[in-house]
Amino acid sequence: MRRRTSLLFVTPALLLFGVFVLYPMVTAFSYAFFDWKGTTRSDFAGLDNFRTLFTKAPFTTDLPRAIGHNALFFIGTMLVQNTIGLSIAYFLYRRDRTRRILQTLYAMPYLLSPIVIGYLWTLLLSPTFGPVNTLLTKVGLESWAVPWLGQPSTALWVVVLVSVWQWIGFPVLLYGAALGGVPDDLTEAARVDGASHRQSFFKIVLPLLVPAIGTVSVLTFIFAMEAFALPYAIGGSTGNPAGATDFVSLLFYRTAFDSGAPDAVGTSSALATLLFVLIFGGAMLATWVLRRQERRITG
Repeated sequence: MRRRTSLLFVTPALLLFGVFVLYPMVTAFSYAFFDWKGTTRSDFAGLDNFRTLFTKAPFTTDLPRAIGHNALFFIGTMLVQNTIGLSIAYFLYRRDRTRRILQTLYAMPYLLSPIVIGYLWTLLLSPTFGPVNTLLTKVGLESWAVPWLGQPSTALWVVVLVSVWQWIGFPVLLYGAALGGVPDDLTEAARVDGASHRQSFFKIVLPLLVPAIGTVSVLTFIFAMEAFALPYAIGGSTGNPAGATDFVSLLFYRTAFDSGAPDAVGTSSALATLLFVLIFGGAMLATWVLRRQERRITG
C-alpha cells in the first residue's frame, strides 16, 4: 500500500519527464539514422549522418574546434570556479554574522538568465563606451584597454570569466554546506596537536570535501559541454570573433536552423546524439574516478 501511494505521488513527475525530456531525446536519436528532405523523413541512412560529421565540410573544421572550445571552457571554469568558490565558502564559514547575507549576494547572478548576463557584459566590455576599458584608461592601464570580445586570443577566456562570475554562487553554497558537515572536533584536535590553520585545512577539511568537489566537477562538466545561452549572447551563432567562441551547441544551432541544407534534420540530430554521448560518457567516467578517489580517502 505504501509503495502504491509513493508511486502515485511520483507519477506526475514521471509523465512530465517522459513527455518533455525522454520522448524528444529518443525521437532526436531516431532522426539521426534517416535521410531527410526538409522536414520529410526519407530512407533509412544508417550511420551516414554521423559519417558526415567527420568527413564533410564545414564539420571537419568546425566540429573539432567547437569540441576544443568546450573542453577549454570546462577546464577554465573548473579551475577558476572551484578555487574561488571554495576560498569564498571557507571565508564565509568562519564568519557567523554576515555569512547568510554574503551567500545571498554571491548567489544573485546565478538567478539571472545567461542571455541577460551575456548581453550585459557585452555592453560593459564595449571598446567604445564600455565602463571597463574607460576605468582601465583612467587608472593608467591603457595597454589593458583592448577589445576583449573582438580578439580571438581573449574572447573565449572572457566567456569563461563571465560564466564564473555568474555561477560562482553555486559552488559557494555547496561548499558552504559541506563545510558545515565537517566535525569541529577534528579541526580542534589538530590545533591542539600544533597544526596551523593551513595544515588542518589541507590535511583534514579538504579530504572531507571530496564528495562536494566531485559533485561540482561533474555538474560543471555537463554545463560546459551543453553551454549555449551565454556563448550565443556574447559571440552570436557563429561564435565571433572568427569562431573563437564557437561551441558544439552553436554548431548544432547553425546546422539545424541556419544552414538551409535539405538534410539538416538528420545531420543536426546526429550532432545532438554525439553531444549526448560525450556528456554522458564524460560524466560517467568522472563520477567513477571521483568515487574511486573518495573510497581511497575514506577507506
